[in-house]
Amino acid sequence: MKRLICLTLLCLAAVQAEASFTASVDRTRLNEGESIDLTLESDDPTLFGKPDLTPLDAQFMVLGTRQVNRLTTLNGKTQATTRWIVTLQPRSEGIVEIPPIHLGGSASEPISLHVLKAEESTGEQKLAPVFIDASVDHEEGYVQAQVILTLRIYHSVSLYDDSSLTPLQMADARVEPLGEPRTYEKEINGVRHGVIEMRYAIFPQKSGTLEIPGQTFNATQVAQQRNQTYNPFGPQPGKQIRVISPSIPLEIKPKPADYPANAPWLPARALSLSETWSPQPEQAREGEALTRNIMLRVEGLSSAQLPPLPQTLPGELRHYPDQPQLANQSTEQGVIGSREEREALIADHAGQVQLPAIEVVWWNTRENRVERTSLPARTLEVAANPQLEASGETPGTPSGHSQTQEPARLWAWQLACAILAFTTLLGFGLWWRARRLPAVIRAAVAGPSARTLLDELRRACQANDPHATRQALDAWARQQPETLADMAARFVPLSDAMDSLNGALYSDSEGGRNWQGEDLWRAIRTLPGADPEAAPAAEPSSLPPLYPR
Repeated sequence: MKRLICLTLLCLAAVQAEASFTASVDRTRLNEGESIDLTLESDDPTLFGKPDLTPLDAQFMVLGTRQVNRLTTLNGKTQATTRWIVTLQPRSEGIVEIPPIHLGGSASEPISLHVLKAEESTGEQKLAPVFIDASVDHEEGYVQAQVILTLRIYHSVSLYDDSSLTPLQMADARVEPLGEPRTYEKEINGVRHGVIEMRYAIFPQKSGTLEIPGQTFNATQVAQQRNQTYNPFGPQPGKQIRVISPSIPLEIKPKPADYPANAPWLPARALSLSETWSPQPEQAREGEALTRNIMLRVEGLSSAQLPPLPQTLPGELRHYPDQPQLANQSTEQGVIGSREEREALIADHAGQVQLPAIEVVWWNTRENRVERTSLPARTLEVAANPQLEASGETPGTPSGHSQTQEPARLWAWQLACAILAFTTLLGFGLWWRARRLPAVIRAAVAGPSARTLLDELRRACQANDPHATRQALDAWARQQPETLADMAARFVPLSDAMDSLNGALYSDSEGGRNWQGEDLWRAIRTLPGADPEAAPAAEPSSLPPLYPR
């Protein structure tokens, strides 16, 4: 019984250790009088009850709370989660903090909010049941630089779900939505309004005056039913509403004259460069691959606008780049584009290898000046590879040591020549004796023939399989009079094709699947001194042809 109780307590402790209680909000910047949704989530099945919302009363008004229970199954494991969605309205402007919320023995992390001062306005349009407000983060910008457009649809009446907004299209600009639409509430002149907020990133493609057109919002206002029978199959009773947002003119500046002419135009709020290595640069060894990842992150530009990174590598490094990885992230400040370039570097010789600095020139749109961000130059200390030294060791011993071993080497050569002469005479005698013996059936030669190995190499190249091609190439080369290295040294196309094959084998990503074996097979076929397409000589046959002419 005691063991069972201990086991139960251990299981509960393990479940509680893996469980979490988190807090999140739909946005961290809002205007005074607006509301936000605070989401509290727990996946601990041992916690019961509701979170303690008392700490929120000091700086927030709690407008509503709803609970959502969800049960999910993943890989045969069932996970139960509980969410509490709390609608809050800050009581004051400035930096406001959501304090930790407690549930049982768990507590959430605090969250900071920036509450902006509300603009005072008493226009008649804002007293209408439904109206649209359009604003931009700045009315002046640079060509291809980001401009954020925010559309807010306010409604003080209930609307059906058939509302629609015309898509934003501009001939001289590229438009990208920033996330999904947000919904919240805001109090205006003592009247609570529902708000639908949509944000767009606009990238002007030419300088001059650019006008953001007005957007049309269509909806149906819910009508109050008075002594009328509701027909679910008929048209929805209510009032059709159609409102148009104001158009906004923008002044777009051209590329500044002091911007370097040979540098790609990058207008951005911020830019950063970083790199990671696998393995670390201190572990560089001769003939082994180092994987270098360079990440470029730019605030205010999409990934499609980011150019390749400028870099020049020394000749003693072989370079095998992968396809760049592009990604976009939507934030409160707009789009953050990233470009990740990954490459495999292989040093041919041991010693020091100098990697030059990587510099990116860009235009700071917040301070209106040219900026330069760079990765510093790096020196790789490439260590010698014992495996390569053992396979291709060159004599480098002192002269005294060579003189002491010279007689031993001479004696070894004499012994080898004597054995060779003896075996030659013995083989000639056996051949002479075999001529007098009756003919016997020739024994099958063990192992695949040269033609079979060549056919296997051709099939592997045509299948574009780098691993099978390497095995077939080694098997074929073992039956050749020269080594594979000697053949590559005297025939440049074969050397280039082998470098491409080695690059595909070294690559630990999807790059190896794109290798094409046509160049290697073409180099083998045209290799000087060999005729792989020649048919083998026909064996003599005593049978007459089946269909004599």
